[in-house]
Amino acid sequence: MASLKLTVDRIQPGLHIRLPLKWNDHPFLLNSFKIKDHQQVEMIRHLGIKFVYFNPEQSHASPLPVNQPQEDVSTDESLDLEAQKLWQEKQSRIEKLNAYRRRVIKCEKEFERSLARMRAVMMKIRNRPIDAVDEAKQLIDDIVDKLMSDDNVTLHLMNGKNEFEDVYFHSLNVAVIAMMIGRAKGYSAEKLKALSFAALFHDMGKIKIPTAILRKQQPLTEPESNYLKLHTKYGLDIAHEIDCFPDSAKTVIAQHHELNDGSGYPEGLKGDAICELTQVIMVANAFDNLCHTPVVAEQKIPYTALSHLYKNCKHLYKEENLNILIKFMGVFPPGTVVQLSNNMIGLVISVNDSHLLYPNVLVYDPTVPRTQAPIIELASKDIKIVKAIHPSKLPDKVKEYINPRSRISYFFDSDE
Repeated sequence: MASLKLTVDRIQPGLHIRLPLKWNDHPFLLNSFKIKDHQQVEMIRHLGIKFVYFNPEQSHASPLPVNQPQEDVSTDESLDLEAQKLWQEKQSRIEKLNAYRRRVIKCEKEFERSLARMRAVMMKIRNRPIDAVDEAKQLIDDIVDKLMSDDNVTLHLMNGKNEFEDVYFHSLNVAVIAMMIGRAKGYSAEKLKALSFAALFHDMGKIKIPTAILRKQQPLTEPESNYLKLHTKYGLDIAHEIDCFPDSAKTVIAQHHELNDGSGYPEGLKGDAICELTQVIMVANAFDNLCHTPVVAEQKIPYTALSHLYKNCKHLYKEENLNILIKFMGVFPPGTVVQLSNNMIGLVISVNDSHLLYPNVLVYDPTVPRTQAPIIELASKDIKIVKAIHPSKLPDKVKEYINPRSRISYFFDSDE
């Protein structure tokens, strides 16, 4: 149901309303909210507006009758004090959001640096393999040391700028997701580094697969599919030529397409015959592949990818690892477009492992400039996520504003 115009003399607690003002012209945190008490009623009436927009579906009360006598429940002084308090809270919130945005910018710079280092590693792997391995180990040391440095780790949605560097994005993504799983499993720093190294190189053999196959946007033919499957063998061949290449990573390269029920390739291994590190990387790899298959019609949004893994693939992966992935990603992982209980549309942009059920959501609000778009911490609100929305169903103006990513990449920072 559409919002209805309602004169301010008819508002009361329990009504869900939208103010006909710019965000910075009133002391409330959001333009749309449910009125809590009579003090908020008085404050809205003192904003100098004649009407608000009323949403019946979101309200738990009905408007007052027309020409209802109004009770003067607040003095100007108490209203001024309450307004001052709200403005202070709003300013504090704005400062907190600005600090959050600075953290995200810092995180994005680190992600871009890591991606550039990953690109350099893969460029050197054939001609200067020892240099490539050393650089990869240094990259992993830097990332893992950061991951282990703080209890509160936030998983951020990143801006992937180049969609055609799939192997670099994918390898870094799988490494980050695998690290998060390994951290949740209590892995030591050294074990995390072994896991991360293997994840970075798990698809190394794809450098020998024709680009036309890797980027083909229609389903592969059987010969093409069989050719692609050779990337595990090609990766192992390259690894065997490098003296300092860890055995644990060789095993992952060989096994990362095996599945717990024996239906994987190349050996059809089952259960515990698949090594522990591979079991972790298999889940991370599956999730990222579901989000980024070259066949556009088969691509899944993060929410659907997680749901698919949970509903249809429990028998393919170690249940503990799959449960951990779902837990730290949250039901609605970063990159998911959502509708909130206040009818606003937003993009989940980060998940804090201290508040897994309450991600941070950037919301569409045409009254606020896109660069200052409100970010709602659901942990501190009575607002909930109602459902996920496929980005293709968004109006163009909403899509342009919240900018859902065609390439879903993740990185993390810690509250240091």
